[in-house]
This record gives sequence, C-alpha cells and structure tokens, in this order.
Amino acid sequence: MFENPLLLIAIILAVNIVYVSFLTLRMIFTLKGRRYMAAFVSMFEIVTYIYGLGIVLERLGQIENVIAYAIGYGLGVIVGMKIEEKLALGYITVNVISSDPDIDFTRRLREKGYGVTSWYAYGMEGDRLAMQILTPRKYELALYETIRTIDPKAFIIAYEPKQIHGGFWVKSVKKGKIREDAEKQQQEAL
Repeated sequence: MFENPLLLIAIILAVNIVYVSFLTLRMIFTLKGRRYMAAFVSMFEIVTYIYGLGIVLERLGQIENVIAYAIGYGLGVIVGMKIEEKLALGYITVNVISSDPDIDFTRRLREKGYGVTSWYAYGMEGDRLAMQILTPRKYELALYETIRTIDPKAFIIAYEPKQIHGGFWVKSVKKGKIREDAEKQQQEAL
C-alpha cells in the first residue's frame, strides 16, 4: 500500500488533518472545562499522531512526505476550526448600544427568548440605550440578525464570558424559545 507515492501523500495528508482536528477539539474542550470529553478525544488524537508521524519518519528522506505532513497540519487547523464553529460550545455576551433609546428594543428581544439587561446611557451625540444580552453561541448569528432588523445602526460588541451564575434567562433557553426563533429566521432567509 505504501509503495504508491501519491497514495502515501494522500494518507499522510488525511491522517494529519484528522490529527490536528482532534487536537483543536481537545483544546476547545479543555478551555471550556469539559475535561472528560477532552480526555476522550485525546486518546484518538495521540493514536492518529503516532501513526501519521511514524509514516513520515520512516520516509524522512522523501521531502514530499514532509510537505504533505505540513500541508495536512495547516488544513487540519482549518477543519478543526470549522468543526468548532458547528459545535458552537458555550455562551456569548453581546453588548449593544442603540442610538435611539425610544426603540422598543428590550421587549422585542425578550419576546424572542433572550435575556436582556438594559439601561439608558449618554454618548457623544446624546441619549443611548445600552443592553447586555447572554445567549448560547449556536444562536449568535440569529441574535445579530435580530438586532440588525430592529436597529441597523446598532453598535455591537461580543465576547465569551468565563463564568456564568444565576439569572432567569436559563429557563428560556431550556424551553427552546431562542432555538425556535433562530430556526424561523433561518427559514425566512431561505
């Protein structure tokens, strides 16, 4: 099987893409505090790593194998990031500042199931409505779209909170209100 140089390059590429994807997932699970999932993924990661590296080290004199290993590593980073985007683990906090404090922004977001804390603020050009919204990451894009439909000029900043405790919004997330609205928005976009 390893006599065909093109097949060998394809195997090295594939093995390294899989290895680095596992590596990326393990790091994400570790950072998100999911230690058992990280440990489980790491078992597959190390087996794949040893297998792929072994193939290259046995044929270290063939530069195409080393290049395939490097390209596979880079592609694995991209694939791992795409997988992470699809998993969308955790939550995001979105800070929104609307230039029109009279918009019924907070009520409309709450109707869609988002937990919103709002207050009036004063900016360079006058009164503003400031809001802080916490949502699961998988609904992040739907939230942005909702914000833009309410106020296309809204200023938006998003970040991942390190720790979350308390609050009423968890009930809405568990009831699936946000998910239903996000799915409805996706269907309307099609």
